[in-house]
Amino acid sequence: MLLTDKYADKIHGIITCYDRMIIQGYIPNWSHAEAMTAYMKLNGIRIFDYPTSFSQPLTEQVRQNAEKIAHENGMEIEFIRKLHAFRKDDRIQNIIAETGKTEGLIHIF
Repeated sequence: MLLTDKYADKIHGIITCYDRMIIQGYIPNWSHAEAMTAYMKLNGIRIFDYPTSFSQPLTEQVRQNAEKIAHENGMEIEFIRKLHAFRKDDRIQNIIAETGKTEGLIHIF
């Protein structure tokens, strides 16, 4: 089940785009440790189960969706091992120069 289906009653809209987006802000109920702990208690998630019961399933959904999109577009996902190994903008420009592709999905990091 997609997150958009699971939380359809709480979603006001879906944004799609062809470039990256930066969204800044915070979730008020999670903005400090006590609030996050309260949220987890309210939802029956033990704090020590957070990685496996809460974050890991979401991480897995994101990973599977990225792999699906890569497969549908005949691409491989390029994993970045070091945070500042290179500039992604420069890498994309190199890929565009190599492939000549300027529209649609160019690459997945």
